[in-house]
Amino acid sequence: MRRTFLKLLIITILLSASIPGKASAQNLPEKPDPPRLVNDFAGIMNRDQINALEERLVAFSDSTSTQISIVTVPTLRGYDVSDYAQRLGEKWGIGKKQRNNGVLILVKPRQPDSKGEVFIAQGYGLEGVLPDLTCSQIVDNDILPSFRAGDYYGGLDKAVNTIMAITHGEFTADEYGGKAHKNVAHKVPFGLVLFIIFIIIMVISRGSGGSNRRNISTGGLPFWMLLGMMNSGRGSHGGSWGGFSGGGDGGGFGGFGGGSFGGGGAGGSW
Repeated sequence: MRRTFLKLLIITILLSASIPGKASAQNLPEKPDPPRLVNDFAGIMNRDQINALEERLVAFSDSTSTQISIVTVPTLRGYDVSDYAQRLGEKWGIGKKQRNNGVLILVKPRQPDSKGEVFIAQGYGLEGVLPDLTCSQIVDNDILPSFRAGDYYGGLDKAVNTIMAITHGEFTADEYGGKAHKNVAHKVPFGLVLFIIFIIIMVISRGSGGSNRRNISTGGLPFWMLLGMMNSGRGSHGGSWGGFSGGGDGGGFGGFGGGSFGGGGAGGSW
């Protein structure tokens, strides 16, 4: 009887050790020291790109208390990508404890022997502002097209910009969903729109004649100013959504605040 009990105990211990769970949290990366919001463990971005994202996220955290963290890992260690993201967000405590306003963008890049995977997990406090459907739309419209082209920084930059704008109240999740569905802003560059308008004005002005043709053809603006407007449109930091531009003067990141995650979010693969 005693030997049977010992066998059952050993089998139970072995089974428990083989199932990913809270007891195996050691398999996940430790909280960075010194703390950082962007942690590229997979090495898919260069130092300038990492610093650019870090500065924006720190400034946004300082001004709104919402903490958006980006983590890339070379392997998911047998976890499902959603489970990994939820456990890591909980382990690190991304977001403020009282507000649970953290967001984790987890990326496992594509490898020769495995597909790439990405997941956006939001804290309890952001599930209403940033619902699962919106996370899915951000993955499909902002992240995956760039990732498929090998542009990890571009996809993350667009996603960060959209998440900032929604959580900061610049537009709602429904408004973003409507524009993402139409997909107009993603297909037509802002500079091209200005150029088309410029051509239309020129055609109309030629037909109108008169001594003011030169001024009308540029809408009363010097041609170099129109070019400047076109260039500024191309160089807007967040892609098609404009969004939060936050400077890098907020200082270093002070650390995560103990936020919790409720199992929500959405992801995709490529």
